[in-house]
Amino acid sequence: TLIVGGIVVGAALAVASALQQLGIGFTTVGKAGFITAMYIVFVPVFGIFQRRRLPVTVWISVALGVVGLYFLSMNGSFTLQKGDALILCCAFGYTAHILLIDHFSPKVNGIKMSCIQFFVCAALSAVFMLIDGSIPTWQAIGEAIIPILYTGVMSSGVGYTLQIIAQKNTEPAVASLLMSLESVFAALAGWVLLNQKFSGREMLGCAIMFAAIVLAQLPDLIAAARKKKGKAA
Repeated sequence: TLIVGGIVVGAALAVASALQQLGIGFTTVGKAGFITAMYIVFVPVFGIFQRRRLPVTVWISVALGVVGLYFLSMNGSFTLQKGDALILCCAFGYTAHILLIDHFSPKVNGIKMSCIQFFVCAALSAVFMLIDGSIPTWQAIGEAIIPILYTGVMSSGVGYTLQIIAQKNTEPAVASLLMSLESVFAALAGWVLLNQKFSGREMLGCAIMFAAIVLAQLPDLIAAARKKKGKAA
């Protein structure tokens, strides 16, 4: 189960990442981020086929999350471009990644599965690179070594490992909403660290997304409060 889980989860991550990299070259960054994060819709929808019953608050949170992402990511009209279909397929890939982790993480050691995941993802990504023919030179790698190390170690290594560990005790629909906050933190980091302008529209998007996260957590918070009250009585 551990090896199978690591292989399929790693394959899903590799395919989703490759589709995102291909698609982003043919569309805008904002639209790519918005479409990619549509896994917050796809995860609970696919959960229906797994006979998962979600509270109404989670569905409302998903709708709010989509609205918040739109305000945060989209500054102009939404017109379909060549790369949008690839990005949409990428969103389905990340949906599969989240649901597969939900299936395997309670059954195996999360850190070990994460190691197998990265080995498979790296191997498949190398194959995709050879097929595409865009092999980087050592000089190019040296010039980009700091961003490569940060994205490889922190964004991928630490981030995806924590995802596997955390999803062991988290509903996948709620997990997908929490992970969509990546867009919010990216915007906030750009504002704080890079002095980028933060428009009222983007602030509204962030506020709506935070509200969606809080609303999604309400059923668990209420249940925990009732349990605590029952023990006290």
